[in-house]
Amino acid sequence: MNFVPLVGTLAYLIDRKAGQVLLIRRNARRDDDHFGKVNGLGGKLETGEHVLAGLRREIREEAGIEIVSANLRGTIAWTDFGPKREQWLGFIFLVDTWEGQLLETNEEGSLEWVSIERLLNACDPDPQIREEADLPIWEGDRYFIPLVFDSDPRCFYGSMPYDGNDFKEWVYERH
Repeated sequence: MNFVPLVGTLAYLIDRKAGQVLLIRRNARRDDDHFGKVNGLGGKLETGEHVLAGLRREIREEAGIEIVSANLRGTIAWTDFGPKREQWLGFIFLVDTWEGQLLETNEEGSLEWVSIERLLNACDPDPQIREEADLPIWEGDRYFIPLVFDSDPRCFYGSMPYDGNDFKEWVYERH
């Protein structure tokens, strides 16, 4: 079967000096498939956009800022993801330089700075450490988020099948 995905971006804005990352707490719309979760910022590409243009637009819309520097960290093919069982091809970025004044909220939820350590603890294999981090992320996110923040300069290329809301597996390579 051919993979016909929605194409999107997902970005983690990092303040290296403060050791923090900007996340969105999806708490604005109960009909949001991501309601109650925290995540990076981003969304679907629009017709005629290339990936970086889509990333810039999404960050402008969701955070009110202009990206100066973004590094592609990897790509993920999500299959049968979420309640609508969508197929996604996501481009995952780390954004370390921007201009402008950050918004506090947007139509999807509230923006909040979280320590990178806390986010990585939410990805820890130990369930107790994950629970103490108190960051409700998608189960599959805990497998790729550490790759976004590690020191390996190579991009990762991953596949992450879901069965609706149920995570199935994570397979990736780096080159």
